[in-house]
Amino acid sequence: MFKLLKDYTKDGWLACILGPLLVILEVVFDLAIPYVMSLIIDEGITSRGGDVNYIIRLGLIMVALALIGGACGAFSGVFASIASCKFVRNIRTAMLEKIQTYDFKNIEKYPVSSIVVRMTSDMRMLRMAYTSIVRMMVRAPFNLILTFYMVVRLNSSLSLIFAIAIPILGCGLIYIMTNAHPRFRVMMSKFDNMNAGLKENIEGIRVAKNFVRKDYEEKKFDHVSSDVLKAQRQAENIIILNQPFFELVMYACMIAVAWFGGRFIIFGSLTTGQFMSYLSYVRQILFSLLGLSMALMQIVNARASVDRANEVLDEKPNLDDKNKDSDLVIEDGSIELNNVYFKYFKEAINPTLSNINLKIESGETIGILGPTGAGKSTLVQLIPRLYDIYEGKIKVGGKDIKDYSLHNLREGVSVVLQKNVLFSGTIEENMRWGNPDASKKEIIEACKNAQAHDFIMSFPDGYNTVLEQGGSNVSGGQRQRLCIARALLKKPKIIILDDSTSAVDTDTDKKIQIALKEKLKGMTTIIIAQRVSSVKECNRIIIMNEGRIEDIGNHDELLERNEVYRDLYNTQLQGVANV
Repeated sequence: MFKLLKDYTKDGWLACILGPLLVILEVVFDLAIPYVMSLIIDEGITSRGGDVNYIIRLGLIMVALALIGGACGAFSGVFASIASCKFVRNIRTAMLEKIQTYDFKNIEKYPVSSIVVRMTSDMRMLRMAYTSIVRMMVRAPFNLILTFYMVVRLNSSLSLIFAIAIPILGCGLIYIMTNAHPRFRVMMSKFDNMNAGLKENIEGIRVAKNFVRKDYEEKKFDHVSSDVLKAQRQAENIIILNQPFFELVMYACMIAVAWFGGRFIIFGSLTTGQFMSYLSYVRQILFSLLGLSMALMQIVNARASVDRANEVLDEKPNLDDKNKDSDLVIEDGSIELNNVYFKYFKEAINPTLSNINLKIESGETIGILGPTGAGKSTLVQLIPRLYDIYEGKIKVGGKDIKDYSLHNLREGVSVVLQKNVLFSGTIEENMRWGNPDASKKEIIEACKNAQAHDFIMSFPDGYNTVLEQGGSNVSGGQRQRLCIARALLKKPKIIILDDSTSAVDTDTDKKIQIALKEKLKGMTTIIIAQRVSSVKECNRIIIMNEGRIEDIGNHDELLERNEVYRDLYNTQLQGVANV
């Protein structure tokens, strides 16, 4: 917690200082009130026989002290709130920035649902704990020390009651704190599971309706939400012991003070006014202890959230960007892979890709075919360093890809992945992800090359049409074409289309290939496809199987010598022609 406080209070330091200072002033004014009250009783009523002027004067002082103390308390709350909100905002921002540095392996470690919980529920817990630290963790100890001084000063013998009560309270607090943290850790992990199921259910609601799985999904969600309820009960059951335990000890102390204090008054060692002040100070001590315990409970609750935030912030990306300050940029679209091996997990016995040797000239159009699981997508994701190779070397533009900064490398390589993602906003705003400074003319040209312009203009608002999250209000084929246009707008040296025309009809697919070949000359194009028609016109076609390159050649060469390619061709093209 204190590491986070040190690192993320940079722009909230003034509010963080003013909050505790005002709390201290509040305590000082609050402590003065019982003292003034004792003077009213002992001096104004007892010694002076009911001096009204004296009583009124001191009464007004009490009111002024209460008002000033209340104002200090109110403003300390405002500053504590400002400081806590800035603190949490800084952590959220840092977490998002950290996630942006993750590679695919890091991202796979933290599901989206877990990240959402960490940036919402966990941050709320942290904000509450921060507020407790700024206010109560200052107020309670300071108030406790000064008040204890006052009660010892009034009657040291009576103060021995606290010498018994405080150790009892301390032991109870330690027991609750040590048992609460692991339970809250379990509770937050259950929240992650529930959110993961909820996200999956909402995203797949069309499928659930289509297969009439409403009852099944409801039962599944009821099960995970019951797990959350159970974990919450286990966590809260230990926390709720705090207040009744402290109140029990507090009221026992007050009874003891009333009993022994009354006897001291009888024997003349304590005046009535002092006893009334003593009772007020006792209440302040006990409420300070209760407030301190509540603040500590808040911090204990937040420890699990602190751990989960630190997990994200301390996660080290598997990809190193040692040359992040390099000015080296990709000069051409040539690609060379020498003896490349790749594993998703170091412990894996068999590599996902084995002994890949491939040389692609700048401006070539390369097709990749192969069965599911052949390693096609994995191969192309190594070029922009979405993953790092296990062994071997990859060169782009004649230079090792590790010599480029990740930014410059990925600026020169556009990838349209299998899962096409569009963001909420207009079509034009989505296009500008490819190039924020692109002119409207450039956007239209990219969309025309991707065969997206015509359907965009069929919408009433054209390029100002608002897309819903994920582009759910356009068809699969339209999403694919928009993603291709966005990638083309970068004007990369290399563009990789990873099965990104699977939802497009054959005629449109062909038009896209022609546009890439004729209008974007000099750009290296790699096309992963399941259809022979998508790669038939490529300069060379790579046949992959079980993580290896089995054959390379153009359409005619492979048709003549490669049985796998020939079977695919006969099945997909000649079979269609015979229908």
